[in-house]
Amino acid sequence: MSDSGPIIDNRAERVLAYMFAAIVALCIICFFAVMIGTFSGVSREEMGAGIWPVVLMLPWFGLPVAFLLLIALLIVNGVRRGRAARAGSS
Repeated sequence: MSDSGPIIDNRAERVLAYMFAAIVALCIICFFAVMIGTFSGVSREEMGAGIWPVVLMLPWFGLPVAFLLLIALLIVNGVRRGRAARAGSS
């Protein structure tokens, strides 16, 4: 088994990746909950009460936040790789 080099533990990348995945998964679940609720006959008045407003609006705010987390993850990853490349060439 070949050794591909040292594993660099980067907590920021891991946290950003898990946050991104959790928000996207939650938004997808909410999207399908709205679709299932609509197809099962939940009226607009019923969707205005209880937990439905949160379920309806979570994808509107969650997906842009997930997109920003993805951009931040790419920037953090690029900075780490750049530093590793500069450290390796010296």
